[in-house]
Amino acid sequence: MTSAPNYLDPQIPHGLRRVSIPVVDATAENLAGYGTLVSSPDAVDIEIVRWPAQGWRPVDEDSGDEGGTTQGVFISRWQGDVLYGSNAAVDGHYILGYAVEPHLAREDHAEDPRELLLWHANYHPDGGQLFFPEEAQPYLVPLALPGDDVQPQDFVCFRFAGHEGLYIHPNVWHEGVFTLRGEQRFFDQQGAVHARVSIDFPREFSCLLQMTW
Repeated sequence: MTSAPNYLDPQIPHGLRRVSIPVVDATAENLAGYGTLVSSPDAVDIEIVRWPAQGWRPVDEDSGDEGGTTQGVFISRWQGDVLYGSNAAVDGHYILGYAVEPHLAREDHAEDPRELLLWHANYHPDGGQLFFPEEAQPYLVPLALPGDDVQPQDFVCFRFAGHEGLYIHPNVWHEGVFTLRGEQRFFDQQGAVHARVSIDFPREFSCLLQMTW
């Protein structure tokens, strides 16, 4: 049985290879399949996926998708070389990534990062997820299309100018929203069931994903 990741103490081994993924400016066209650009938090309905049938008998069409959504503030914050995240919608607290090799990371400085090393990603089979920035500041979101056989090189990092939000379809691989510097706050809305399927890049693929800007 696989245990849930320890988001605040991921115990990342030293000397892992890096898989560099492209950083591209997000457009309506290149987000197709992953999600959509959102002009207002009220401009999108969160998709809720019907509970799957356990056998040949289908789930009744008027049931299985009534869990609704939950919402709150998602905070992305650099503290030195460590990118922290918190999601009030699901009471989640995470180390999202690092600006240097994890074992060399320090939290006692205020230098702006130039790259991000990502150790984990997940998707939600129960519903979609909306992130909308409270202030118009640039941010990054690495995404990969659905499928449990996903590989590190399948990820693309999308860069957003900060004037629009992002809606992510169910089953799309992601790992929160990443501020480029300092702290950034986002409105978050997602399926209330909050089922999560994870990739641990160090343990599955002996690597970290690398994004440079």
